Amino acid sequence: MILVTGATGHLGNVLVRNLVLRGARVRALVLPCDRCTALDTLEVEPVRGSVLDPESLDRAMHGVDSVYHLAAIISIVTGAETLMHRVNVEGVVNVASAALRNGVNRLVHVGSVHAFKRMPHGQVINEETPLALDSAAGTYDETKARGVAAMLDAVKQGLDAVVACPSAIIGPYDFLQSLLGKALSNFARHRVHLLVPGAYDFVDVRDVADGLIAAHDRGRTGEIYIVSGHYATLAEAKAIVQEAAGFHSGQIVLPWKLALAIARVMQHVYRMTKATPQFTPYSLRTLAANAQFSSAKAAAELGYRSRSLLETARDLLAWRQAFA
Repeated sequence: MILVTGATGHLGNVLVRNLVLRGARVRALVLPCDRCTALDTLEVEPVRGSVLDPESLDRAMHGVDSVYHLAAIISIVTGAETLMHRVNVEGVVNVASAALRNGVNRLVHVGSVHAFKRMPHGQVINEETPLALDSAAGTYDETKARGVAAMLDAVKQGLDAVVACPSAIIGPYDFLQSLLGKALSNFARHRVHLLVPGAYDFVDVRDVADGLIAAHDRGRTGEIYIVSGHYATLAEAKAIVQEAAGFHSGQIVLPWKLALAIARVMQHVYRMTKATPQFTPYSLRTLAANAQFSSAKAAAELGYRSRSLLETARDLLAWRQAFA
C-alpha cells in the first residue's frame, strides 16, 4: 500500500494516476473539506485527515509500505506566512515522525527548487547549493528549505527517505487551476498580452511524477534530487503556447520598475478583494532571480528526463479543451 499526501493537487493526482497504472494500491490523504474531483475516476482509497493531525496520519499510514509526501502550501502574497510554516515545516515533521512510528519502508518528500538559496546569475543551482534556511526572498522559500532540512534530520533518526525538488510545474490534469496553469492557458487567448520581465524553469507535471517514482525506486537514502525542465522567459513561454494553439498575438512587456510598483499596489488589492493574484513583488523577484537549475544528478542516478515545453503546451491546451 502506498500513501500519497496532497493527492488532490496538480502533481498529486498525476502521481496517483501513474501509480495506479503501475498496479499499485494507493491511499490518498485528503483534507476533510477537500473535493476529490481529480481522483474521481481512479481506483484509490481516500482517507480524511491532515498533516497537522498526527492521529489521522497514524490511521492513514497503517499498513503502508511507502509514502509520497506532497502536501504543502504555496502562496505568492502576504498573509499566509503562519499557515505555510505550519504545513510546510511542522507538517513535514509530523509526516516523518508518523512514518518512523508506523514502520514505513520508504518515503519520498517533495521539496522545491525554492528550497535552495538564490544564487547570482551565471551560477548553476544544484543539490550542493545551500538550503535557504534564512531566506530573505520569502516565507515560501524558507519554509520549503526548513521542510527539506527536517526530512533530512529524520533520515538521521533512521527513516529511509529521499527528497525531490521540482521547478515550476505545468501541464495537463490541472483540475484546481494552478496560478501557472491559468497564466499559460491565458496565453492561448486572442488578445494583446501584458507581460512582466523575467524567466523561470518550467517542468511538465508528468515528468515530475515519473521523477518521484524513480526517486522512490532508485534514489539514495538522504539524497536530494532536482527535477527541473527548461528555462524560458515569459515572452518565450507565451510564444510556445501560441505555437501550440496555432496563432500569434501581440504583447507589451512592462519595464521592471513599473511592474514592481504595480505589483506592490496589487498585492493589497488581491488581499482586500480576495481575487486570485496574477503577479506580486515576490513573484516578480522570483522571475528576476537566477533560475538556472541542474537536473544532471537526477538524470544520472534516476534516469530522469524532461519533455519539451511545446509538447507540454499542446497537451495542456488539449486537456483544457476536453475537460471544459
